[in-house]
Amino acid sequence: MKMTKKLTALALALAMGTSAFAIDGTEIMTKVFDRQKPDFSKAAVELTLAKNGKVEETRKVGEYGRCKNNLSDVVMVFLSPASVKDTRFLQKENDGKDDDKWIYLPSLKSTRRVAASDGSKAFVGTDFSYDDMSTREVADDTHELIKESEDKGNFKDLYVVKSTPKDPKSSQYSYRISYITKDAWIPTYIELYDKKGKLFKVNEIKAIEKKPGTNGRVYNVPMENVMTNVQTGHSSTIKMINVTVDQPLPDRYFTTDFLNTGK
Repeated sequence: MKMTKKLTALALALAMGTSAFAIDGTEIMTKVFDRQKPDFSKAAVELTLAKNGKVEETRKVGEYGRCKNNLSDVVMVFLSPASVKDTRFLQKENDGKDDDKWIYLPSLKSTRRVAASDGSKAFVGTDFSYDDMSTREVADDTHELIKESEDKGNFKDLYVVKSTPKDPKSSQYSYRISYITKDAWIPTYIELYDKKGKLFKVNEIKAIEKKPGTNGRVYNVPMENVMTNVQTGHSSTIKMINVTVDQPLPDRYFTTDFLNTGK
Protein backbone atom coordinates (compact mmCIF):
# COMPACT_ATOMS: atom_id res chain seq x y z
CA MET A 1 0.00 0.00 0.00
CA LYS A 2 2.77 2.40 0.88
CA MET A 3 4.51 1.63 -2.40
CA THR A 4 1.25 2.29 -4.32
CA LYS A 5 0.88 5.67 -2.63
CA LYS A 6 4.45 6.55 -3.49
CA LEU A 7 3.94 5.63 -7.13
CA THR A 8 0.68 7.56 -7.26
CA ALA A 9 2.35 10.63 -5.75
CA LEU A 10 5.22 10.35 -8.21
CA ALA A 11 2.86 10.07 -11.17
CA LEU A 12 0.97 13.14 -9.93
CA ALA A 13 4.19 15.11 -9.51
CA LEU A 14 5.31 14.20 -13.02
CA ALA A 15 1.95 15.21 -14.43
CA MET A 16 2.06 18.54 -12.60
CA GLY A 17 5.61 19.10 -13.79
CA THR A 18 4.58 18.49 -17.38
CA SER A 19 1.64 20.89 -17.17
CA ALA A 20 3.90 23.56 -15.68
CA PHE A 21 5.80 23.65 -18.98
CA ALA A 22 2.79 23.44 -21.30
CA ILE A 23 4.43 25.30 -24.16
CA ASP A 24 5.98 24.04 -27.38
CA GLY A 25 8.70 25.31 -29.70
CA THR A 26 6.32 27.03 -32.10
CA GLU A 27 4.62 28.93 -29.26
CA ILE A 28 8.00 30.07 -27.95
CA MET A 29 9.19 31.31 -31.35
CA THR A 30 5.85 33.06 -31.90
CA LYS A 31 6.36 34.96 -28.65
CA VAL A 32 9.89 35.87 -29.83
CA PHE A 33 8.49 37.14 -33.13
CA ASP A 34 5.62 39.08 -31.48
CA ARG A 35 7.50 40.69 -28.59
CA GLN A 36 6.84 44.39 -28.13
CA LYS A 37 9.13 46.74 -30.04
CA PRO A 38 9.50 50.53 -29.77
CA ASP A 39 7.52 52.69 -32.16
CA PHE A 40 10.84 54.39 -32.94
CA SER A 41 14.45 53.88 -31.94
CA LYS A 42 17.71 55.71 -32.52
CA ALA A 43 21.17 54.50 -31.62
CA ALA A 44 24.86 55.20 -32.04
CA VAL A 45 26.51 51.91 -32.90
CA GLU A 46 30.09 50.67 -32.69
CA LEU A 47 30.75 47.75 -35.05
CA THR A 48 34.03 45.93 -34.44
CA LEU A 49 35.60 43.34 -36.76
CA ALA A 50 38.12 40.92 -35.25
CA LYS A 51 40.04 37.75 -36.10
CA ASN A 52 40.80 35.31 -33.29
CA GLY A 53 40.17 38.10 -30.78
CA LYS A 54 42.46 40.64 -32.48
CA VAL A 55 40.64 43.80 -33.58
CA GLU A 56 40.97 44.55 -37.30
CA GLU A 57 38.65 47.54 -37.66
CA THR A 58 36.10 49.56 -35.70
CA ARG A 59 33.23 51.26 -37.50
CA LYS A 60 30.87 53.99 -36.35
CA VAL A 61 27.26 53.61 -37.46
CA GLY A 62 24.02 55.48 -36.94
CA GLU A 63 20.93 53.30 -36.68
CA TYR A 64 17.26 54.32 -36.93
CA GLY A 65 14.28 52.04 -36.35
CA ARG A 66 10.53 52.24 -36.76
CA CYS A 67 7.74 49.77 -35.96
CA LYS A 68 4.52 50.52 -37.80
CA ASN A 69 1.52 48.16 -38.03
CA ASN A 70 3.69 45.62 -36.20
CA LEU A 71 6.23 45.67 -39.05
CA SER A 72 9.78 46.88 -38.40
CA ASP A 73 11.96 49.06 -40.64
CA VAL A 74 15.61 49.85 -39.98
CA VAL A 75 18.15 52.21 -41.54
CA MET A 76 21.90 52.03 -40.95
CA VAL A 77 24.26 54.87 -41.91
CA PHE A 78 28.00 54.13 -41.85
CA LEU A 79 29.94 57.15 -40.60
CA SER A 80 33.54 55.85 -40.46
CA PRO A 81 36.16 54.74 -41.42
CA ALA A 82 36.63 56.11 -44.94
CA SER A 83 36.36 52.66 -46.54
CA VAL A 84 32.64 52.41 -45.63
CA LYS A 85 31.73 56.06 -44.93
CA ASP A 86 28.35 57.09 -46.39
CA THR A 87 27.28 53.50 -47.08
CA ARG A 88 23.59 53.36 -46.19
CA PHE A 89 21.29 50.36 -45.73
CA LEU A 90 17.48 50.13 -45.53
CA GLN A 91 15.45 47.07 -44.58
CA LYS A 92 11.65 47.00 -44.57
CA GLU A 93 9.82 44.07 -43.02
CA ASN A 94 6.93 42.54 -44.96
CA ASP A 95 4.03 40.46 -43.69
CA GLY A 96 4.34 36.85 -44.83
CA LYS A 97 7.13 37.34 -47.35
CA ASP A 98 10.82 38.23 -47.51
CA ASP A 99 11.94 41.63 -46.24
CA ASP A 100 12.85 44.30 -48.78
CA LYS A 101 16.47 45.47 -48.58
CA TRP A 102 18.41 48.22 -50.33
CA ILE A 103 21.98 49.41 -50.01
CA TYR A 104 23.60 52.66 -51.16
CA LEU A 105 27.25 52.31 -52.17
CA PRO A 106 29.09 55.65 -52.35
CA SER A 107 31.68 54.24 -54.77
CA LEU A 108 28.87 53.66 -57.29
CA LYS A 109 26.80 56.67 -56.19
CA SER A 110 23.67 54.56 -56.50
CA THR A 111 21.20 52.49 -54.52
CA ARG A 112 20.54 48.88 -55.45
CA ARG A 113 18.00 46.39 -54.18
CA VAL A 114 19.50 43.39 -52.38
CA ALA A 115 18.11 40.36 -54.19
CA ALA A 116 16.77 37.39 -52.22
CA SER A 117 19.48 35.29 -53.90
CA ASP A 118 22.09 37.49 -52.16
CA GLY A 119 20.76 36.62 -48.70
CA SER A 120 23.74 34.44 -47.77
CA LYS A 121 26.30 37.09 -48.76
CA ALA A 122 28.20 39.08 -46.12
CA PHE A 123 26.61 42.32 -44.98
CA VAL A 124 29.16 45.10 -45.65
CA GLY A 125 32.10 42.78 -44.99
CA THR A 126 30.85 41.56 -41.58
CA ASP A 127 30.11 38.05 -40.29
CA PHE A 128 26.39 38.81 -40.53
CA SER A 129 24.77 37.79 -43.79
CA TYR A 130 21.91 39.83 -45.27
CA ASP A 131 19.53 37.09 -44.12
CA ASP A 132 20.99 37.28 -40.60
CA MET A 133 19.77 40.87 -40.49
CA SER A 134 16.17 39.67 -40.99
CA THR A 135 13.76 37.75 -38.80
CA ARG A 136 12.41 34.59 -40.42
CA GLU A 137 8.68 33.99 -40.41
CA VAL A 138 7.75 31.49 -37.69
CA ALA A 139 5.79 29.41 -40.21
CA ASP A 140 8.88 28.94 -42.41
CA ASP A 141 10.39 26.48 -39.92
CA THR A 142 9.47 23.61 -37.65
CA HIS A 143 10.34 24.37 -34.02
CA GLU A 144 11.20 21.70 -31.45
CA LEU A 145 11.57 22.48 -27.75
CA ILE A 146 14.74 20.60 -26.80
CA LYS A 147 15.17 21.76 -23.20
CA GLU A 148 12.94 23.65 -20.79
CA SER A 149 15.83 25.18 -18.86
CA GLU A 150 19.47 25.71 -19.73
CA ASP A 151 22.13 28.26 -18.77
CA LYS A 152 24.16 29.77 -21.60
CA GLY A 153 26.56 32.70 -21.75
CA ASN A 154 25.46 35.56 -19.51
CA PHE A 155 21.89 34.30 -19.08
CA LYS A 156 20.22 31.54 -17.07
CA ASP A 157 17.07 29.41 -17.25
CA LEU A 158 16.60 29.60 -21.01
CA TYR A 159 14.33 27.68 -23.34
CA VAL A 160 16.28 25.77 -26.00
CA VAL A 161 14.55 25.46 -29.38
CA LYS A 162 15.72 23.76 -32.57
CA SER A 163 14.36 25.39 -35.75
CA THR A 164 14.59 23.56 -39.08
CA PRO A 165 13.53 25.09 -42.43
CA LYS A 166 10.49 23.40 -43.98
CA ASP A 167 12.05 24.17 -47.34
CA PRO A 168 15.83 23.58 -47.12
CA LYS A 169 16.36 25.95 -50.06
CA SER A 170 14.84 28.84 -48.10
CA SER A 171 17.81 29.14 -45.73
CA GLN A 172 21.59 29.07 -45.87
CA TYR A 173 21.51 27.00 -42.67
CA SER A 174 20.40 23.39 -42.18
CA TYR A 175 19.01 24.34 -38.76
CA ARG A 176 19.57 26.67 -35.82
CA ILE A 177 19.40 26.20 -32.07
CA SER A 178 18.19 29.18 -30.03
CA TYR A 179 18.50 29.82 -26.30
CA ILE A 180 15.63 32.12 -25.31
CA THR A 181 14.91 34.16 -22.20
CA LYS A 182 11.61 33.42 -20.50
CA ASP A 183 10.89 36.99 -19.44
CA ALA A 184 11.86 39.07 -22.49
CA TRP A 185 11.51 36.37 -25.20
CA ILE A 186 14.89 37.24 -26.69
CA PRO A 187 17.21 34.63 -28.26
CA THR A 188 20.45 35.42 -26.44
CA TYR A 189 22.51 32.63 -28.01
CA ILE A 190 21.92 31.11 -31.46
CA GLU A 191 23.93 28.29 -33.00
CA LEU A 192 23.76 28.26 -36.81
CA TYR A 193 24.61 25.02 -38.63
CA ASP A 194 25.78 24.78 -42.25
CA LYS A 195 24.30 22.50 -44.91
CA LYS A 196 26.58 19.66 -43.79
CA GLY A 197 25.25 19.90 -40.23
CA LYS A 198 28.45 21.42 -38.84
CA LEU A 199 28.40 24.43 -36.50
CA PHE A 200 29.03 27.46 -38.73
CA LYS A 201 28.32 30.59 -36.71
CA VAL A 202 27.26 31.61 -33.22
CA ASN A 203 25.25 34.77 -32.57
CA GLU A 204 25.45 35.80 -28.91
CA ILE A 205 23.83 38.69 -27.09
CA LYS A 206 26.06 39.72 -24.20
CA ALA A 207 23.81 42.27 -22.47
CA ILE A 208 20.20 43.46 -22.39
CA GLU A 209 19.03 46.75 -20.87
CA LYS A 210 15.55 48.03 -20.08
CA LYS A 211 14.68 51.29 -21.85
CA PRO A 212 11.62 53.32 -20.80
CA GLY A 213 9.31 54.41 -23.60
CA THR A 214 6.01 56.28 -23.72
CA ASN A 215 2.73 55.35 -22.00
CA GLY A 216 4.58 53.41 -19.32
CA ARG A 217 6.08 50.93 -21.75
CA VAL A 218 9.50 49.45 -21.06
CA TYR A 219 11.54 47.69 -23.74
CA ASN A 220 14.24 45.05 -23.41
CA VAL A 221 17.01 46.19 -25.76
CA PRO A 222 20.03 44.04 -26.69
CA MET A 223 23.08 46.24 -26.13
CA GLU A 224 25.89 44.00 -27.40
CA ASN A 225 25.58 41.35 -30.10
CA VAL A 226 28.49 39.20 -31.33
CA MET A 227 28.39 37.07 -34.47
CA THR A 228 31.30 34.62 -34.63
CA ASN A 229 32.22 32.42 -37.55
CA VAL A 230 33.53 29.43 -35.60
CA GLN A 231 35.03 27.91 -38.74
CA THR A 232 37.31 30.89 -39.44
CA GLY A 233 37.67 32.54 -36.02
CA HIS A 234 36.38 35.87 -37.40
CA SER A 235 33.79 37.89 -35.46
CA SER A 236 31.67 41.02 -35.74
CA THR A 237 30.46 42.83 -32.61
CA ILE A 238 27.60 45.31 -32.62
CA LYS A 239 27.62 47.48 -29.50
CA MET A 240 24.95 50.09 -28.77
CA ILE A 241 26.63 53.21 -27.35
CA ASN A 242 23.47 55.25 -26.92
CA VAL A 243 19.82 54.28 -27.43
CA THR A 244 16.64 56.34 -27.35
CA VAL A 245 13.17 54.89 -27.89
CA ASP A 246 9.71 56.14 -28.83
CA GLN A 247 10.99 59.53 -30.00
CA PRO A 248 9.38 60.08 -33.44
CA LEU A 249 11.58 60.05 -36.53
CA PRO A 250 10.76 61.52 -39.96
CA ASP A 251 9.17 59.10 -42.45
CA ARG A 252 11.74 60.13 -45.05
CA TYR A 253 14.45 58.25 -43.13
CA PHE A 254 12.84 55.00 -44.22
CA THR A 255 12.91 55.61 -47.97
CA THR A 256 15.32 54.92 -50.81
CA ASP A 257 15.48 58.71 -51.36
CA PHE A 258 17.17 58.99 -47.98
CA LEU A 259 19.65 56.31 -49.00
CA ASN A 260 20.51 58.29 -52.12
CA THR A 261 20.88 61.67 -50.43
CA GLY A 262 21.55 60.96 -46.75
CA LYS A 263 18.98 63.60 -45.81
